[in-house]
Amino acid sequence: MGTRARILVVGEPRGLSERLRDRILDLESRWSRFVDTSEISRLNRAGGAPMAVSDDTLDLLAHAVAGWEATYGLFDPTILGDLERAGYDRSFEELAAAADPTGGERRRSWLVRGCAGIEVDRPGGTARIPAGVGFDPGGIGKGFAADLVARDAIEGGAAGVLIDLGGDLRVTGQPPERAGGWRIGVDHPSAALDVASVHLTEGAVATSTRIRRRWTASDGTRHHHLIDPLMGRSTDSDVVSATAVAAEGWQAEVMAKAAFIGGPVQGVGLVDTLGGAALVISADGRCTEGPDWHRFAGRAA
Repeated sequence: MGTRARILVVGEPRGLSERLRDRILDLESRWSRFVDTSEISRLNRAGGAPMAVSDDTLDLLAHAVAGWEATYGLFDPTILGDLERAGYDRSFEELAAAADPTGGERRRSWLVRGCAGIEVDRPGGTARIPAGVGFDPGGIGKGFAADLVARDAIEGGAAGVLIDLGGDLRVTGQPPERAGGWRIGVDHPSAALDVASVHLTEGAVATSTRIRRRWTASDGTRHHHLIDPLMGRSTDSDVVSATAVAAEGWQAEVMAKAAFIGGPVQGVGLVDTLGGAALVISADGRCTEGPDWHRFAGRAA
């Protein structure tokens, strides 16, 4: 999924970490848009025809549509065409190494947004993405993968587990130190320090930031991977980071994206109505906390 994974298991039965690692690799093989044989890549190429996919992929698509509906489109998993037109048409490692990240033929993409047309047929085990629409699992894939792997860890006999997939964290069960639950630092977007900490006994944390995955085209245009679905391009607001706390990883990822795109007023307010808590950091360092943020957060030392 173009990121690093970290697994912390408490009370680990022998061999469990290796099985969880294999589970993450399996989900990547099903969902990555950079793997031509993945179920998501094949769905995007199916021209609108239904295709048999795994139960995990059916659930991913259903969660993605639910997130789009709940956020009134602030979170949209069908921005693949916009990402490709901005130059993000390969893994970020390849993109960062390219001399002209958005030059030449790589900028052409005719894909459009169309989340409303995604169909999930659970009884039939099939899914359909409309012709010309590009689905990008992106962050929600990481968040939902963290949910699945955390569940597998507990079912596999772990007393507790933390799954970290590129900053999408899911915790459940017994923490390493029983008192106080799991403590998760919230990074400052541009400095090597925490601006706050989140304390959970169960739940998920996700952060969206424009600081890390960004690039500059040969014409000097700057891009990052957080697309404003209304504009079809990298959002140009003064928000640099948005963190959300929710019950599950996929929900936290949806809320973090909505908070980032919506900003300190609309975005943070929406996360509150959805039952989560958000912290938005602006370019000037100003932090905007949602009404329920104080339930989970403590200031970093």
